[in-house]
Amino acid sequence: MSQGNKEYLLGANHSEFERLQFQHSVWRTTTNNFLDRLGVSKGWHCLDVGAGPGFVSIDLRERVDKTGSVTALEPSPLFLDHLAHFVQKNNWGNVHLIRSTVEETVLPQQQYDLIFARWVIAFVAHPENFFLKLLASLKPGGIIAFQDYYYEGLSLYPRGGAFDRMADAVRGYYRTVEGDPYITGKMPEWFRRHGMTLVDYSPHIYSGGPTSAIFEWAHRFFSTHIQQMVDKKAMTQSQGDAMLADWMEHRKNPDALFFSPVVVDVAGRKE
Repeated sequence: MSQGNKEYLLGANHSEFERLQFQHSVWRTTTNNFLDRLGVSKGWHCLDVGAGPGFVSIDLRERVDKTGSVTALEPSPLFLDHLAHFVQKNNWGNVHLIRSTVEETVLPQQQYDLIFARWVIAFVAHPENFFLKLLASLKPGGIIAFQDYYYEGLSLYPRGGAFDRMADAVRGYYRTVEGDPYITGKMPEWFRRHGMTLVDYSPHIYSGGPTSAIFEWAHRFFSTHIQQMVDKKAMTQSQGDAMLADWMEHRKNPDALFFSPVVVDVAGRKE
């Protein structure tokens, strides 16, 4: 969830909750593989930034077990309540919830072994300041990790229709809240300038046809957010209508393919 703006661009409602839940099911393996490479395990103290309904927080709690802890930082009461109920049901005393944003909360200094944020920092208006505040809460030797976009690669096959311009429209959508669709390109330089060691930089693209999970993930986004892009002036109504029609035609084509935008795993260790 976006921490840098009062209102999360993609919304904090039941429809978005369901989309996020499905999104987690699609990308969970990629996230878990990232956490495996980072060695997240029993006894770690983790901060999940922009935790949303807590899907990653729950997975982190399974890894750190009873001897570690997970703190979920999330401004939406709807999303945080879902996690609170899950934590209570499982009697997890080492999962802590903070209803706030990075900018508005006071975080402990040098507290966490891992600070993690997935699809958050690209929406932040001043991302390096956001990063530096989180960095102050990381223990020496700890890891700060992001999963976010380098917003290239998005496409449909066969090409030649209105959807070919969708990547530009989504990038414009991010910029309506001063977000950066290329945020992961900046992070290695941040790490270098602030004395950190880059320990992981892994890009991922998913692809599949109309019956695949990745095509359905995209459908749940575009079927809702094309109109919101129009409303935010990221495209005209006629452009939005044409893109949605092109998308729906591809859904009917058994030979169509969707290619996701590039999602990058980026992690650095604090020296």
